[in-house]
Amino acid sequence: MLFFAQQLRLLIASFFVIGSSAQTFSPITPPSYPLAVKNPYLSGEYAIPEHVEALAGGMVGSVAPRLSRWLLQDVAISSPWLPGDQASDLPSAQPEFWYANKLTWAVIARVDGTAYNLFGVPEPESDSQSATVVGGNFTSTHTYFTLTAGDATITLDFFSPVSPTNYRRQSMPFSYLTVTASGNDGATPSVQIYSDIDDTWTGQSDSTTFTQQTSGDTTVYQIRNDNQVPYGELNEMARWGYSVWGARADSHQTGSPSTVRGQFISNGTLTNSTEAWSAGAVAGLAFDLGTVSSATSAVYAIGYIRELAINYRGDPWTPYYRAYNPNWAGAINHFLDVHDDSVTESESIDAQVQSVGESSGGSNYTAILELSVRQIYGGIDIVIDNSTLDTSKPWAFIKEISSNGNIQTVDIIFPTFPFFYMFNPAFLKLLLDPILTYIDTGAYPQPYLIHDLGTHYPNATGHDDGLDEAMPVEECGNLQVLALAYQKGTGDTSFTSQYADLFKKYADYLADNGLYPDNQLSTNDGIGAFTNMTNLGVKAAVGLAAYGELTSQSNYTDLGRSFADQIYGTNSSGDGLGTEISDSTNAPFFTLTYQDPTYFMVFNTYPDKLFNLSVFSDESYTALSDFYPTVRQPAGIALEGAIQWAKTDWQMWVAAITEADTQTVFVDDLYTYISNGKNTAPFADRYYSDGDDIGLAGANFRARPTLGGHFAIAALKQGVLASS
Repeated sequence: MLFFAQQLRLLIASFFVIGSSAQTFSPITPPSYPLAVKNPYLSGEYAIPEHVEALAGGMVGSVAPRLSRWLLQDVAISSPWLPGDQASDLPSAQPEFWYANKLTWAVIARVDGTAYNLFGVPEPESDSQSATVVGGNFTSTHTYFTLTAGDATITLDFFSPVSPTNYRRQSMPFSYLTVTASGNDGATPSVQIYSDIDDTWTGQSDSTTFTQQTSGDTTVYQIRNDNQVPYGELNEMARWGYSVWGARADSHQTGSPSTVRGQFISNGTLTNSTEAWSAGAVAGLAFDLGTVSSATSAVYAIGYIRELAINYRGDPWTPYYRAYNPNWAGAINHFLDVHDDSVTESESIDAQVQSVGESSGGSNYTAILELSVRQIYGGIDIVIDNSTLDTSKPWAFIKEISSNGNIQTVDIIFPTFPFFYMFNPAFLKLLLDPILTYIDTGAYPQPYLIHDLGTHYPNATGHDDGLDEAMPVEECGNLQVLALAYQKGTGDTSFTSQYADLFKKYADYLADNGLYPDNQLSTNDGIGAFTNMTNLGVKAAVGLAAYGELTSQSNYTDLGRSFADQIYGTNSSGDGLGTEISDSTNAPFFTLTYQDPTYFMVFNTYPDKLFNLSVFSDESYTALSDFYPTVRQPAGIALEGAIQWAKTDWQMWVAAITEADTQTVFVDDLYTYISNGKNTAPFADRYYSDGDDIGLAGANFRARPTLGGHFAIAALKQGVLASS
């Protein structure tokens, strides 16, 4: 049973929605609703949509060919979502992976002997009917949908726990579906609940094995493809591991959909038989809630287990939770045991996000944050060494979902860090440790920091040949800022001491190479490589100051400030290497490269403000705050002046360091983008700000964990939360 507070919230939401004949979805109808979003692998893929090639049309001049080549790279996978435009037809809607691979996940209710399809039944049985959708809403951790079925009101709660400091709970690759029924207008209907899944959750619909076990009073199914390839991917999907599906159900059954669903529809119960897998077969679990006089619930658990989760230089690392729950059926049983505790924690997380969102940026900003949280963790695994199961040394690995599939990309961790700085700054060490442990071996031959630990997740094999995607100034600067965020947030200086030689090495690289960066890529590699890129010079300036703050060496801080004076200039005449004078504001703005009139939305000054480094002058922040609205395109402020697309993470970084009016422009544009009804894929951090495809998402920027950058405004205003 749900806690009373959770039941009350569901009932209030149901009453509010039912009070109107129109469907109501709040706070917005997003591009896609997160349903079961916990880590990078719950399988799923689909073909590149037609808009991917069109995205290059949003570029100007020679940038277009670079972007076209970049966008047509292979894509990755993520967790199941529901496209927002399907919510109004929930009974026939099907969940999808971020790239539109359909999943089987059916939910049916039997109310007073009549079967109602609630969710995921595009081909209903003849003796069933669709329930009536009355609305839905989402928080940071829950997605709710409310329907009426005869004399019952039924709420579906798709709940992916977010537990920033409880690594055991966060590492469990499972999510909940809770189906809650109550009577309408004093009615006391008889209600049974049914749900099933099939082998679409393995991503390989051939040669599959069903295994059914009982753990305690929990019935659990394992759905495993027989063609296992450890650490291998097929179209970016995991080729090892297995789907799990369980509940403390009253009955269970496998077989063809028509047989199993038909059995439930006719009888309200299943046969407790497990047939061998056959093409299209489902595994069903059913509850008899009896006569419902008050809110009564059925709770399901779904997930995808990879016992050997990460290949770290040839050694297997396993999910953190397996130190406590090594058996798959026992893990699901434990997950159901802690459901109520997880709900209580989720209410706290939801309240925190709502509070910091409202106080930092208002209701529009709050909706942005709430839609971001689960996606951040959807790209991350928390693991321990499989040979020791030592929970005192947890590591976290992050997947560069959809853009190229790299593992432990430093400039993916970087935009994400404001979220972790707020909610658990210690987590930043979990992300950095695997990188610095590898670098400390001396195996990486380059003088600058590595870009990633491997070309394809989950293989963190390093780049002993030094042939990773080189971003020398970018990554050297990122490391200093990330380490400072950890040290400021936790007060722990031992991490800096442990890797003192490496931090100094990369600070010295910035000192020698940062003011005039050679032709090289930055984190925005889609726009290509440039010589003397202003944002990289700024990165070096802030990175040097961050290192000075880390180690109490003021000479590095002073050098960073010297870089800043040369890049921005020492007065308002536009005499800086990386500035020009705006015709609209008669004040300097940052350029794409030195002595280039094209503006660039420089976001690398954000850590300067966050950590009070005083690298750039207050005058520069005021001038840029005034400037950005003057170059706004119809749907937002583009990353730079030669393109027609915007990056949402960097928009929020820049918004955080602008004045209130400009900040509102940034926030409202982002809110409009995610609520415009033009997109159906999970929240993409890149979209068209102008042109024929205005408001459309960037095809290879969806479902990425970089949405942690949306917390930049809140992190600057609120700092580290007391509970972190």
